[in-house]
Amino acid sequence: MIEILTPAEVDKARRTGALVGDILHSLKGRATAGVNLLEIDGWAEEMILGAGAESCYVDYAPSFGRGPFGHYICTAVNDAVLHGLPHDYALQDGDLLTLDLAVLLDGVAADAAISFVVGTASAEDLALIEATETALAAAIAVAGPGRKTGDLSHAIGTVLRERGYPINLEFGGHGIGTTMHQEPHIANDGKAGRGYTLRPGLLIAIEPWVMQGTKTLITDKDGWTLRSINGGRTAHTEHTVAITEDGAEILTRPSA
Repeated sequence: MIEILTPAEVDKARRTGALVGDILHSLKGRATAGVNLLEIDGWAEEMILGAGAESCYVDYAPSFGRGPFGHYICTAVNDAVLHGLPHDYALQDGDLLTLDLAVLLDGVAADAAISFVVGTASAEDLALIEATETALAAAIAVAGPGRKTGDLSHAIGTVLRERGYPINLEFGGHGIGTTMHQEPHIANDGKAGRGYTLRPGLLIAIEPWVMQGTKTLITDKDGWTLRSINGGRTAHTEHTVAITEDGAEILTRPSA
């Protein structure tokens, strides 16, 4: 399903996106050494429910997971990159943490992810994060009415390849609207000029992610958390954007 939102629905998406951005910003500031991943999940729950919103994850049960997910946020540490199931783990100095959050407010969803280092950061970790942030910015820069999904994929892949990172095509960006995951799929590499034509009112979640030295994922025994097969560190950055009449608007930045 591909939804084209009305202007009123896009206004709702702006509010949802701001909430997602604000929650992630708050959690990043609280995610210090010694904090447990389950505490982060609890804080996310408080902020989501306190805003009158719903989690897109608690009841999430796709075919590839061991569902339902049962938590309010994805917390992926170090070699984990996607669908990180919160568990009893206290963050340590130097951990590379990814927080991925999707929320439904007033019937419209927004989805975003941030990666950052807890405490002391290595140059390699910062390079990983920067690669995903730059790839995301490159995709947003070419997004707009009349462009193709392949244009975004090509922009992402170009940045990641230039930095020497292998690219996995199993998981990528997606349409979003009244539900979290919709078509069109936004692969993290592809050919320009191919794919679905972007239209005003379309919401898409664009999410470059990388792993050091591999493009192969393995699944934890929890049935959810996806890790690099070689133990390499990972990073993942995501924004929900709205296609407008003259470009693309980022919806999931913090409001402050």
